[in-house]
Amino acid sequence: MAAAAEAGARTWPGSGSPRLGSPAGSPVLGISGRARPGSGPERTGRAIGPAAPGHSFRKVTLTKPTFCHLCSDFIWGLAGFLCDVCNFMSHEKCLKQVKTPCTSIAPSLVRVPVAHCFGSLGLYKRKFCVVCRKSLEVPALRCEVCELHVHPECVPFACSDCRQCHQDGQQDYDTYHHHWREGNLPSGARCEVCRKTCGSSDVLAGVRCEWCGVQAHSVCSTALTPECTFGRLRSMVLPPSCVRLLSRNFSKMHCFRIPETMALELGDGDDGLDGSAATGIGREMQTATESTKQTLKIFDGNDSMRKNQFRLVTVSRMARNEEVMEAALRAYYINEDPRDFQLQALPLTILSGNAQALGKARTTEEEANKGSGPRDSMPEAWVIRSLPRAQEILKIYPGWLKVGVAYVSIRVNSQSTAQSVVQEVLPLLGRQVEDQERFQLIEVLMSSRQVQRTVLMDEEPLLDRLWDIRQTSVRQVSQTRFYVAESRAMTPHVSLFVGGLPPGLSPQDYSNLLHEAMATKAAVVSVSHVYSLQGAVILDVTCFAEAERLYMLARDTAVHGRPLTALVLPDVLVPCFRVLVCGGDGTVGWVLAALEETRRHLACPEPSVAILPLGTGNDLGRVLRWGAGYSGEDPFSVLVSVDEADAVLMDRWTILLDAHETDSTENSVVDTEPPKIVQMSNYCGIGIDAELSLDFHQAREEEPGKFTSRFHNKGVYVRVGLQKISHSRSLHKEIRLQVEQQEVELPSIEGLIFINIPSWGSGADLWGSDSDSRFEKPRIDDGLLEVVGVTGVVHMGQVQGGLRSGIRIAQGSYFRVTLLKATPVQVDGEPWVQAPGHMIISATAPKVHMLRKAKQKPRKAGTIRDTRVDTLPAPEGNP
Repeated sequence: MAAAAEAGARTWPGSGSPRLGSPAGSPVLGISGRARPGSGPERTGRAIGPAAPGHSFRKVTLTKPTFCHLCSDFIWGLAGFLCDVCNFMSHEKCLKQVKTPCTSIAPSLVRVPVAHCFGSLGLYKRKFCVVCRKSLEVPALRCEVCELHVHPECVPFACSDCRQCHQDGQQDYDTYHHHWREGNLPSGARCEVCRKTCGSSDVLAGVRCEWCGVQAHSVCSTALTPECTFGRLRSMVLPPSCVRLLSRNFSKMHCFRIPETMALELGDGDDGLDGSAATGIGREMQTATESTKQTLKIFDGNDSMRKNQFRLVTVSRMARNEEVMEAALRAYYINEDPRDFQLQALPLTILSGNAQALGKARTTEEEANKGSGPRDSMPEAWVIRSLPRAQEILKIYPGWLKVGVAYVSIRVNSQSTAQSVVQEVLPLLGRQVEDQERFQLIEVLMSSRQVQRTVLMDEEPLLDRLWDIRQTSVRQVSQTRFYVAESRAMTPHVSLFVGGLPPGLSPQDYSNLLHEAMATKAAVVSVSHVYSLQGAVILDVTCFAEAERLYMLARDTAVHGRPLTALVLPDVLVPCFRVLVCGGDGTVGWVLAALEETRRHLACPEPSVAILPLGTGNDLGRVLRWGAGYSGEDPFSVLVSVDEADAVLMDRWTILLDAHETDSTENSVVDTEPPKIVQMSNYCGIGIDAELSLDFHQAREEEPGKFTSRFHNKGVYVRVGLQKISHSRSLHKEIRLQVEQQEVELPSIEGLIFINIPSWGSGADLWGSDSDSRFEKPRIDDGLLEVVGVTGVVHMGQVQGGLRSGIRIAQGSYFRVTLLKATPVQVDGEPWVQAPGHMIISATAPKVHMLRKAKQKPRKAGTIRDTRVDTLPAPEGNP
């Protein structure tokens, strides 16, 4: 393996035994501060301060107000120290304390490569790009999982350091470290160590753990223990050990509803340089306005040339080759020795050697093309090429846990194969060479949007493999790792959720429909669960390729005019959990029904449910102390309240709707539709209140865009109520009521309401608080419903104003209502017109577990630390 170098090959320092990487995985730094694998003589006079990890600092003259990226203080005077590669700016006094790695070496420091989940373009005020460290003054991207902010053109250079949210069977850690994300902290953020301000709205400074929310200066963060405890909400945060997603190319991105505009296609691991192909947008966009300057298009390999994706650099016309090469490498965040590369002009005119200046090359080319018109307006195009190498230093990472080192470095040459590398590496990692048949070499491409793994064949020549990677893209080498791992026979199994199907079908009908629409393969695809009411199914797929095909195909398929949706469902290993429903009473009822339908498949069959009230009335949220509506509270405070909430039981009622219609010619009863069952949690209304709900529902269906606020919604309710103020239909003559098998005479009313909770119509107490010896005091878990009547719209308004209560009619656990005419009915705010027939209301549904917000205790200011958790993203600008 350590064969002698051929004549003309580069000299490799440290030609003895292979180097072992430290647990932190920090690369060896040359004198110049560059992260180099040991190529050529070391360059001097470039770096300022040996502590700076991978940076290439130089002293610059400041022409505008500038802040230090380490301490975030203003840099007084006219001099600062700037990294040529990543734009990190520092005081001279802060240089020795810089711990933030340069963008050029950041991929080598990733502990577990995890791809990001970028959403759609958005405007993020006073935020900074983590790659180029510049302000996000134009629409930018944000990772929906780890809050990484980046320019679209910088996406290819962002390393795959997203928060690990699940186990994938590759490297499943049993302990978790802080997941630090640099910068973009609130301006008032306090350091956990020194308690001084660590946030800044002027530069990218400070760090925050994306798990526990701890914030600190980058220097102070080293004083904290590396293990993360997940913070105050550790009992609510879902750690990666509880989620498992075994697949070939699926990741957590395919478990979320990522906007289609930025969704990454399966199998496309190359990020490309978004935006630069069409517009020429690059990291350096200066226009060559002076005659002494020229702008060059720089490609980094065959792939960028094929896609016409480039970076722009501006250099002097008299620049030496080495200076042009340095600028080209900086544009791609490549921090290696320029002498290891060459520039090839397009068409392929090789620019090499140090004797010829770039300006002379341009002159020669222009003379050869005289008469073809002016060319000053068109920048020249060049491609970066790596020079042939007789041997290289390769880092090999262990694919198992608790080895003690992050990697081992070995030397490979033209004779080195994947099998020989495995043989050399295993003893260094504490494994027996006799077991080498059980191990394989895996190539991992760590792009910012997808992590791809490729198992190398035993006879794969590694030096040729590295050459091919550099020919494709010279920057791709820094994003590629090699792992030695045990061969595992992974049993393919993917659970695929498919929605958007017609509701009300049988499992066989859904199976036939999907086979017709997407040509599913019956041998490897089966329908495991059916959610008929929602028009959704879950497919069990025992082939990774078929699962990937169905996922991609479902996104472009429509059934009966409705587009399908597809999500990959991971295995969630949580024996006990709580559910936070963000919505109104109707949404809460839908979630309770879904939990009831799936409870036999859940490890926690009876999870407790909390409410973030986002509806119009929010009656159930009021009863359980969650408030009349969400008014912008800090998400962290909301989740703390969920964690501290008390579990209570609530009755849930079953309503059987058995509609009939009388045929007057034959004096017989004919079924108009099959019986239907609905569930009720709050109340069921018959008559005038259901009619108002129906009018509101129809108005919202006609113009849904106008119903975006509770204030507007309540205004619509008032308007439809005023239209019905003189309405009278004598409901008591159109229905019959039985309570506990006993007929009950109804007073003169326009509406009959069955209530399970002491809140109706946006907080009104319809039953009233007066004691009555005929009835028991109502509770939400007493197994009884209260029956109340209202005489019309005016009476309803008086109840909501607190001037009156409803007419108490009955209390019981079994009710039978006979509708003599078609009548409006509403259950938990969902209205419809019910045909004549019977309604049977009974307490046959099991009680549900709800969460009641604990009474708030007075707290001193500042007792709740600013932090954030994974469950609920914070509004922009909130801590």
